[in-house]
Amino acid sequence: MTGIIAGPLGQLLFALYNLIGNYGITLIVFTLIVRACLFPLYADQIKHSSKLNDVQPKIKDIQTKYANDKETMNTKMMELYKEEKVNPARGCLPLLIQMPIIIGLFALLRNPVAYIDNPSMLMAIHESFLWIPDLSQPDLWILPILAGITTYISFTQTSTNPQMQGNPTMVMMKYLFPIMIVWWGRSFPAGLTLYWFFGTFIQIFQTMGLNKWKESKKRKETK
Repeated sequence: MTGIIAGPLGQLLFALYNLIGNYGITLIVFTLIVRACLFPLYADQIKHSSKLNDVQPKIKDIQTKYANDKETMNTKMMELYKEEKVNPARGCLPLLIQMPIIIGLFALLRNPVAYIDNPSMLMAIHESFLWIPDLSQPDLWILPILAGITTYISFTQTSTNPQMQGNPTMVMMKYLFPIMIVWWGRSFPAGLTLYWFFGTFIQIFQTMGLNKWKESKKRKETK
């Protein structure tokens, strides 16, 4: 399954490298293309999550009113979801679609030569980029820390979701996950950590844009 995803992505990476001629810049352009392709799924996930948040007061009212009648509560909840055109399970669908792609990307960028059958890539992954002497080797501090910072900012943007606020697991993950990214980044090839950092950096601005869109939409609805 991993090879099915990583193979075509590897061909795209190789084509970009032939065009650009610098592996570090190729990874940045590659990340831009991947994020642009995944954006519709990410936007749908954010928009649906926002819509679900808007009906949270009504959900809580039903849960309080029918706390002792689970059957009626479930019926009323289904009626509410149908009326408001929301589906709690739908929010997970874009993420489930993205997961095989993400796994394929990680497999590719951890070991590009396993999926790209061309000797030139063997040299390319060892190229230097900015302060990094070899993109196939871990960068012990700068890139992992940058990746951890962007992960924390991105997670903070997501954790403003009312469904997540006050959730002890989410509060813990807000701090634990960036630390894990720094730890993993110190063992991953620098090329993979570069992808994670730049991809998360792009996602921060995508989320900012989507949040502005949501605020603008709410203002129009209240007029």
